[in-house]
Amino acid sequence: MLGAMKLVALLNGPDRPGLVAKFSGWIYEHGGNIIHADQHRDDEEGIFFQRIEWEPTADHPTAREDFAEFATAETQMAVTVRPVGASMPVALLVSKQDHCFHDLVLRWRSGEYPATIPFIVSNHEVLREAAEGYGIPFHHIPVTPATKQEAETRLLELARAHGVELMVMARYMQILSDDFFEQTDIPVINVHHSFLPAFAGAKPYHQAHRRGVKLIGATAHYATAELDAGPIIAQEVSRITHRHGVADLVRRGQDLEKLVISQAVRWHLENRILIYRNKTVIFD
Repeated sequence: MLGAMKLVALLNGPDRPGLVAKFSGWIYEHGGNIIHADQHRDDEEGIFFQRIEWEPTADHPTAREDFAEFATAETQMAVTVRPVGASMPVALLVSKQDHCFHDLVLRWRSGEYPATIPFIVSNHEVLREAAEGYGIPFHHIPVTPATKQEAETRLLELARAHGVELMVMARYMQILSDDFFEQTDIPVINVHHSFLPAFAGAKPYHQAHRRGVKLIGATAHYATAELDAGPIIAQEVSRITHRHGVADLVRRGQDLEKLVISQAVRWHLENRILIYRNKTVIFD
C-alpha cells in the first residue's frame, strides 16, 4: 500500500554502468512507486546526476533515511532526500530597493513557494513598514566596516535560532565575508543585475551603457566568498539599443531581476538543483 508522502532524492557522483537500475531497483524492491525520474551525465567530468521523485509505502516510514544510507554505501554518491513539498524556512536579506522583495513575498503569500519566512534582515530601515505590513518580523542590522563582523554574527544567530535552510539576498547590497561562509553551510541565493560574468561588481547597468552592449541581463546565483562568482542558477536577457539610457536599462533590468531570482528560489525549494565544479545541474 502506498502512502501519501512523496520523497525526492538528488544524487551525484562518478558515473558507472547500472546506477539508474540500482536506484530504481531499490525503490521497487521496497514497494515504492516512482513518480518522476531524470538524469544527466557530464561527459567531460564523467559525473552522473539524478533526481528521483517517488512515493514509498505507508509501512516504510524510514524510507528517506534508508534510501540515503543505501545510495551512499552502495554507490558512494552524494545524496540528499527530502519530502516533496516540505516547507523550508527562508530568510530574506534586503537593503533599500524593494522590487525583488515584494515579488518574492507576494509569490510566497499566494502559496507559490513551499516555504516560511521567519524574518527579514536589512541594513536599512527603509523596508520595515512594508515587511511588517506583510506580517513578517523585521530586523535592522546596520553594517559598517567597523561592525561588519558583528552584523554577520547577528544574522547567523537569527538564522540558527529559526532553523533557516536558505537565505535570499533580494538586492541586499552587502558583500558577505569569507568568515561568514566558513561559519555556515546554509546556501545563499543572490541576484546580480547583469548577465554574469560580464559587469560584475557595482553599477553594472552603468557599465553596460558605457560599453554600448545590445543585450543586458540579470543573474541569480549561489553566493560565495568570491564576489559575483558563485554557481549560476538562472539568467535572463533583454535587447536594448542606442536609444536606451541608463534609467531605461535599470527599469528593464529590474523586471529581469525579479524573474531570475523567483525562478532560482523556486528551483531550490523544489530540490531541483545540484552543484558541482562551480556549476549547476537543474532538473526543470
